[in-house]
Amino acid sequence: MPTLAHSMTGLTRTEKTVPVSLGDRSYNVLIGPGLLQETGRLIATRIGKGKCGIVTDENVANFHLATLEASLKAENRHAGSIVLPAGEQTKCFAQLTKLSEGLLEMGLERGDFVVAFGGGVIGDLAGFAAGILRRGIRFVQIPTSLLAQVDSSVGGKTGINTPQGKNLIGVFHQPSLVIADTDVLATLPAREMRAGYAEVVKYGLLGDAPFFDWLESQWNGVFGNSGPDLTRAIETSVKAKAAIIARDEFETGDRALLNLGHTFGHALEAWTGYSSRLLHGEGVAIGMAQAFRFSESEGLCPPGTAKRVEVHLAAVGLPTKLSDIPGDKADADTLLRLMGQDKKVRDGKLTFILVRDIGQAYVARDVDPAKIRAFLDREIAG
Repeated sequence: MPTLAHSMTGLTRTEKTVPVSLGDRSYNVLIGPGLLQETGRLIATRIGKGKCGIVTDENVANFHLATLEASLKAENRHAGSIVLPAGEQTKCFAQLTKLSEGLLEMGLERGDFVVAFGGGVIGDLAGFAAGILRRGIRFVQIPTSLLAQVDSSVGGKTGINTPQGKNLIGVFHQPSLVIADTDVLATLPAREMRAGYAEVVKYGLLGDAPFFDWLESQWNGVFGNSGPDLTRAIETSVKAKAAIIARDEFETGDRALLNLGHTFGHALEAWTGYSSRLLHGEGVAIGMAQAFRFSESEGLCPPGTAKRVEVHLAAVGLPTKLSDIPGDKADADTLLRLMGQDKKVRDGKLTFILVRDIGQAYVARDVDPAKIRAFLDREIAG
């Protein structure tokens, strides 16, 4: 694996570098501790100098914005910082309008950069704004949550939510660089860290059974502050996603596998109003457990497989059942309607990511809605 070593105040640090190979739009994902204060240099030396407009949220700004601003000012021209409210509800048309106008007010040109500094919400929103600003300007992802570091910051999916569903408005717009500083995860709330871990587990469940085996025994180390197990988990996840994206950038085939648990999970997020009742990673955790339970009920995977997945997710502190969601009880008709808005729907036919075993996910098109409805009724009753 390629690495980048450099000297800083007499110390030598080595980052992991994962390439995302997309021809003339290829870029690197840098993973390691202490990268935030080096961001200005990393941007300047790897993709050039220019004006940088930072987009972040209130929580990240309180902990880390001053460090990033100082680093950018040392190497680039810091055009300004826009601080948005934290939370999934920020991914909306109103905030997209406000953000786009704010970036234009900074005077950002096509050769400049938007710097998306936050979790998946900020990355998706800022990336979308960069994709449509002046018909597309460059942007850098600096993910500050585990979920964003292993998933949403890589691959170029950007977008916002609507009442009809999650991420239904957006564009594919690849970043020019991703800088994943593992140190910033130390300030992440425990619930957010667990939610991000759901996306780590996903890579083992969809195509890497040995990785899932390792996570079952080492997950406590992954939650250690910036230790080697955490770095390994992030690097393994990013490499898995990069390989899939290189084969299928625009989700016409294999890339749909990355949505394991998401058809169920996105419907649950929409049903709960993208609120704190259910974080994205929590919805994915329930969705993955449901995908395994449904697959097992259809005789697609060995008996006991779903239970093994549930046990691991629950050990970490993630929800696995609809009854784990606080508040009102789910309604099967509502959930089925929301699934019909999923981006993988073709000609009105539902598509799910199902499994033959741990590490053996596949795309199942035209799943019988009656079977899904009966399964949801069982899930709600159980």
